[in-house]
Amino acid sequence: MDTSQIAPTLTDTEVLEFCKHGYLLLDGVVPEEINRKTVAFVDKNTSLEPTDILDESWFVENVILNPAAAGAVRSLLGVGFETPVLMSNHRVHMPAPQQGWHRDGGSRYGPALHYLQVFYYPEACTAEMGPTEVLPGSHFLFQHSSMMGHYGNLRHAVKTVASAGSIFLTVYSIWHRRSVSTARGVRNLLKYNYWRTSPPARDWVIEPDFDFAQADYAFVLRGLRQQFRDALDASEMFFWLCGKSREYQTMGGQGWPMPGHRNASPRGYPGEPTAARY
Repeated sequence: MDTSQIAPTLTDTEVLEFCKHGYLLLDGVVPEEINRKTVAFVDKNTSLEPTDILDESWFVENVILNPAAAGAVRSLLGVGFETPVLMSNHRVHMPAPQQGWHRDGGSRYGPALHYLQVFYYPEACTAEMGPTEVLPGSHFLFQHSSMMGHYGNLRHAVKTVASAGSIFLTVYSIWHRRSVSTARGVRNLLKYNYWRTSPPARDWVIEPDFDFAQADYAFVLRGLRQQFRDALDASEMFFWLCGKSREYQTMGGQGWPMPGHRNASPRGYPGEPTAARY
């Protein structure tokens, strides 16, 4: 499938926010007619892997290549990204208990972003329907899934309550779980991956006044991570996505990219002469 003509839609700030949070929710972007056709399809094909829906042109055009979603994927994975070849459906008969926290198998940690895990709600998903719950910023927080399942409610977790036709993109390694449902009926949630085929480059929507040295890289999950680790990880991922991973460096201490109300530019910004003087 040729995706080379898809234009990026995210800005510098939005890409950086994705680096910090690890997910992006696009609410209600799929047309209602397509949502109804999707529900009818998965009600007929109740497999947990209804991959044959990827052979349906109406689904590919309106969900896989949905303008809002595909533009965001293009921004994060670059030109010519590959579309999904496997479809999962987390089809749940409600009410159902919550899952344990986990990260999906095959997760790798680090600044590189070679693929995205994407979810599609063909029906509105309320809090009573047990929406997927994510822990923002946890895509940088390593833990074995076998050691996470006993965790209960996490203070910073977010339930992805959303309208019908919503799509949300995640870093594959983000911590997530199905939350408890109290409603009755069936909840469908389709999940799939997109893949990078080109080297990372800052070729999304450039903000002329975006300042790499002064940008806010911090996303603090108090009590969950070591001080400033959030800013270090987010800035490194952002530099990687910009194709600047070889330039990336930090001096430590109170230097870049640590947050603070300084009276001058932060010390140690990559490319700054003082950063590599010794």
